Amino acid sequence: MLLPRRWGGRFLRDPGSLLGLIIVAIAFLSALLAPFLPLDDPTQLNLSHRLLPPSVEYPLGTDHLGRDELSRILYGARTTLGLAGIALVIVMSIALLVGSLSGYYGGWLDTSLMALVDLLLAFPALILGIAVAGILGPSLINVLIAVSAVWWAGHARVIRGMVLSARQREYVEAARAIGSSDIRIMVYHIARNILGPFVVLATLDMGWIILGIAGLNFLGLGAQPPTPEWGAMLNDSRSYLQTAPRLLLLPGAAIFLLVLGFNLLGDGLRDILDPTTYRN
Repeated sequence: MLLPRRWGGRFLRDPGSLLGLIIVAIAFLSALLAPFLPLDDPTQLNLSHRLLPPSVEYPLGTDHLGRDELSRILYGARTTLGLAGIALVIVMSIALLVGSLSGYYGGWLDTSLMALVDLLLAFPALILGIAVAGILGPSLINVLIAVSAVWWAGHARVIRGMVLSARQREYVEAARAIGSSDIRIMVYHIARNILGPFVVLATLDMGWIILGIAGLNFLGLGAQPPTPEWGAMLNDSRSYLQTAPRLLLLPGAAIFLLVLGFNLLGDGLRDILDPTTYRN
């Protein structure tokens, strides 16, 4: 128990890591508690209250259709974090499967899988995501499919490198010597020993996935009106940049802070999970 306590102490003493944890925690709490807070329906129109400035009744004002901006920001966190979380699980699962099989077995399987990875990495992930979402049509599910289908390639190559390194270790050779199956070796020996870097990789990638999803929604390929989503809110507010700039700044600031929070959190996790940085 001593080592985890020291890790926790190092993490909490780092201002950047602590700030990232606070930002991410606030975002998750806001998303979870939004239905239980005394907020207006984020999709309810009230044209008589359109473009109202911040007030006691509407702390962040209203948008061009009279909808409560605070309510839409908080419910937008549910949409953004929900989509990004599901996409992250799918992306990292595919990357872990492909990278582990490629790195452990090598040979023709490694060559074939890495050829597919190289093909996907030849194009920017966001461009491929736009192409896939454009073919499938605008919807949140299709955005999820588009991000999941193209975002795993770079991680698969990183995981392959970790597996290649881990399979040469003495504990893997010892497991083979006692007759352990390949599945048992990959799950109980290799996967457990690359868990730390894997968690850091996933945490850092959460910010990029959020940006990717927001970008696709901004282009109109994801959330459709009146669904509250930060990227779609940015798109809706473009016409009001001069008359009501807060409509653009608020969802933009929410995306910026959440991505910053995950990046700071990932940096902190990397520092405490990297044994080369540990000191007694």
